[in-house]
Amino acid sequence: MPTIDTAYHYYLSTYANQSTSRYDSHKKSELRNIYNDIVKINKDSPLYKIKRSEDVQKFAIDIKESTRLIKNVVASLSDAEEGIGNAFQKKIAFSSQEDVVTANYLGDNKASEELENFSIEVKQLASPQINQGAYLDKNRLNLKPGSYSFDLENSVAAYEFQFTVNSEDTNFSTQNKLAGLITNADIGLKASVIENADGLSALQVESLSTGINPNDVFLFSISPQGTHDSMAAIDALGIDHVAQEAQNAVFLLNGTEQMAYDNTFLLDNNFELTLHGVSPEGKPAVIGFKTNADAMTENIQTLVDSYNSVLQTANKYSISQPQSVKLYRDMSGTAFAYQKSLENIGLMVGDNGEIAIDDERLTETVSSDDFEQKLSVLNDFKNLLNMKANNASLDPMKYVEKVLVTYKNPGKTFVTPYITSIYSGMMMDEYC
Repeated sequence: MPTIDTAYHYYLSTYANQSTSRYDSHKKSELRNIYNDIVKINKDSPLYKIKRSEDVQKFAIDIKESTRLIKNVVASLSDAEEGIGNAFQKKIAFSSQEDVVTANYLGDNKASEELENFSIEVKQLASPQINQGAYLDKNRLNLKPGSYSFDLENSVAAYEFQFTVNSEDTNFSTQNKLAGLITNADIGLKASVIENADGLSALQVESLSTGINPNDVFLFSISPQGTHDSMAAIDALGIDHVAQEAQNAVFLLNGTEQMAYDNTFLLDNNFELTLHGVSPEGKPAVIGFKTNADAMTENIQTLVDSYNSVLQTANKYSISQPQSVKLYRDMSGTAFAYQKSLENIGLMVGDNGEIAIDDERLTETVSSDDFEQKLSVLNDFKNLLNMKANNASLDPMKYVEKVLVTYKNPGKTFVTPYITSIYSGMMMDEYC
């Protein structure tokens, strides 16, 4: 039985909610270079079979994601113009009230010179539409056995849903059946069964999007089809009842009222703002930039965290995937290669290769007049780290447990595309 579903489920449950970066987009020439690198590796790769293990897919995916993080961090620190100081002085936005609003600066350092601090006072958060059905006895059945249908309409299209109630069903099983039917339809809604303090259950339908166009009355509506039985069923379930209307985010930007459909939005293509709560009356949050020393410290911390994460991935699978030691050696070697120079600026390399930051020493370094000279080692470190991460990302399968079948004939190698597909499609079968 193919295990591809297991791989997808792990990826979606672990990484799908992570935000994408602009560094995840590539030009055609960059994609062509990646393809050529894969083909080159492919030609010299021996024939092997993957050992059966539940951790193979998880380990390969974790390698890909942890190395992608490193490459994105390094790319973000390589956007600056000349000088290591400019790279690690990449501007970082701050909010004076992070429980109300957080900010992420997306522009470059040059553009930031013309930007000033601004204030934002959140009056209302954006919210979804929620339809909540009637609370019913879980163990009884308020609908008589038979077939039912109802219409669900959103701003894009109208859909017809049909469901069947059997004599052995209960209100609870029927509600769960409908929750799965609506959620799996993938039309921008999620449905779930909730319970109250009395142990009664109700079907709740919620829009995935927030906010609403002023010209729209609703994000979605549910209505029974014209038969008496269907009308009675929807009346019993109560899912046509709107418990919460969708609302837009409302805020004052430098005193001027603005509106957004979502709680996360772009401002002038320079800032990504995320609203978390309503501001205290008359007390707006101030959005600005951290000082150069603070920005440098945070950027260095981000680089260190991405490096440590890939070592933690290797250690996590050290028992089930003994070949993970190769990943550990490849990545930790970058820190050991520059250990003395890194420790001089406050990046302490432990015996296990992980880096811990000495805050006092690092602050002293970034605040010194000759900080660029002292931080020059970071440029060499991040470039070597990026090369190692790129190699691991191109062929994560070299770190998993496998059985070597045969080497290729030297000088007469050829491309074997299915080697690459072992990762890209997770083509691993229990019977292989």
